[in-house]
Amino acid sequence: MKKFMNDPARVVDDYLSGLVRAHDDILEWDDDHRVLQRKNFPMTPKVGLVGGGGSGCEPTHTGFVGHGMLDAAVPGQVFTSPVPNQIAAATRRADMGRGVLHVIKNFTGEVMNFGMAQEILYFEDIEVAQVIVNDDVSIPDDGETAGRRGLGATVLVEKIAGAAAEEGAGLSEVQAIAQRVVDRSGTFGVGLSSCTPPLRGKPVYQMDDAEMDLGIGISGEPGRARVPLQTARDIAELMVDEVLTDLAPPSGADLLMLVNGMGGTPHQELYLMAGELGAAAEARGARIVRQLVGNFVTSLDQAGVAVTFLELDPELSRLWDAPVETVALRWGR
Repeated sequence: MKKFMNDPARVVDDYLSGLVRAHDDILEWDDDHRVLQRKNFPMTPKVGLVGGGGSGCEPTHTGFVGHGMLDAAVPGQVFTSPVPNQIAAATRRADMGRGVLHVIKNFTGEVMNFGMAQEILYFEDIEVAQVIVNDDVSIPDDGETAGRRGLGATVLVEKIAGAAAEEGAGLSEVQAIAQRVVDRSGTFGVGLSSCTPPLRGKPVYQMDDAEMDLGIGISGEPGRARVPLQTARDIAELMVDEVLTDLAPPSGADLLMLVNGMGGTPHQELYLMAGELGAAAEARGARIVRQLVGNFVTSLDQAGVAVTFLELDPELSRLWDAPVETVALRWGR
């Protein structure tokens, strides 16, 4: 293993120190409670948004704190959920008197710990709502598992719900908009390698050069099937078929397409795949009217790509286009 680091046990702390130092115009770090929060809260009270999860998936969630997205984020250790007291502290920081929405990826530890944080806050004067992101179409939603994982749609939920909160929408309305994004989104990922957690010091698993993993997550786990490596075009057609068969948007539907790298995929390959994924979606009758390409929900240094499609409507399109100012997303300001 070769990584730029000091102590493997402190990589998250050292990352956060560097992040805040580079972006101290928009971020503050509360080391006592391990909460990352926006520096300049709005003058007019609004609904607060809190997201969090295991580190190693950056820029989720720490890169999305700021105007138009999250008001606070709670990073756990690598691939480990933040703890309930940490989440409760972030909720208090994000509360501006109009309630707080928790954006929770559907992983067992995160769902449990956010739920425990809500119990801690039960007797405090903070109204808390939640949305659970479960857009991973590679896992059957059949009651035999913990359900579909929260993947790329997390970014879309935080952006669109965050915009609604900035506009002054109430907590129930922000929650409903967030749920609409979840209901209209689907994600499928393909991996070309494993990843290397710093404390482990070696890849989680091994893959041959001629193999790829179908249906990967974001915590170093292998996919649902390992198959021979295919051309970019064939991979794109497979991914689009998985998501659009599940979502079943009407012909001619307007889609937002997020092409997400897993942390170790070069810029060149991401845009190559974006071209193939867009063409495959349009061949099925969809219209790609918004695109976002880059590393947004990663798995450390894993080579791979995931595609998320969101079926848009005029309100969701407007909220997506609204101004945002975070480390990882900035436009319109």
